[in-house]
Amino acid sequence: MRAIVTGGAGFIGSHLTDALVARGDEVVVVDSLSHGRRERVNSGATLAEVDIRDRDALEGAFRDLEPKACFHLAAQADVRVSVNDPAFDADVNVIGTARVLEAARKHGTQVVFSSTGGAIYGECEEPAAETAERRPLAPYGTSKLAGEEYLATWNRLYGTSHVALRYGNVYGPRQDPHGEAGVVAIFFGRLAEGRAFTIFGDGRQTRDYVYVGDVVAATIAAAGQAGGVFNVGTRRETSVLELADACRRVSGVDLEPDFAAPRLGELQRSFLDFSLAERELGWRPETDLDSGLAATWDSIRAEGTAGGGAN
Repeated sequence: MRAIVTGGAGFIGSHLTDALVARGDEVVVVDSLSHGRRERVNSGATLAEVDIRDRDALEGAFRDLEPKACFHLAAQADVRVSVNDPAFDADVNVIGTARVLEAARKHGTQVVFSSTGGAIYGECEEPAAETAERRPLAPYGTSKLAGEEYLATWNRLYGTSHVALRYGNVYGPRQDPHGEAGVVAIFFGRLAEGRAFTIFGDGRQTRDYVYVGDVVAATIAAAGQAGGVFNVGTRRETSVLELADACRRVSGVDLEPDFAAPRLGELQRSFLDFSLAERELGWRPETDLDSGLAATWDSIRAEGTAGGGAN
């Protein structure tokens, strides 16, 4: 298969690119490198340094490859940035997605869109199904939901079969412990430096942590489906306090966390029901939290040693 991976120099996108190349696909990575790293792009893929908002450059990448699938992972993914600058968040996540959809339409390409679960559903009293009420608490969730609606509109308008995947809290190797990092990478990054990490609020807020390898498997499984929206999570909620204990246990670094005031727009409970993906995609998460954390810690330690950091 010929495929484009937008955001393919980033955390999830680079793992996805590796998996596609490993099975023999011809892959072009479209990434502005504003957050992605060139060295993460698989040597078997081609890198096009393109911002998804640049219509002409983006369409050029599609025209050169004529891809069957576009895995659209490029995004503004920081909730805090979305609160502080909602116009920028919408520019990347809404306008950028519309650009991708138009380029895909002109070349008969299916789009598999990386959306978000927790940020779209809002507070969850039970594992959220795809039919649950959508109540974003931050502009990031709203912009991702708008992207989903654009996909659905294109499907109705043009008869396409684009698919949206609502990811849980993805973690794993290559997640940068700085910048837009998820909490697992932040915790491990601090522990690798011998520094205490910070928990915002009381730490009882819960999330659905899903390993990046499982997310890649779900994303590939979505290609070729006849449209739809699917949750990609574990149906398990883990509190930040429980995660902190697990990170300290796996790393062997026993530092007590600091606590700070809760952040604006932060959810208290978020976890996803993956039953639909199990039925329709034949997918279910395979990596338990301790195993995923161990792989992540090994990766951070290896990178720190190579860079002269943690030893």
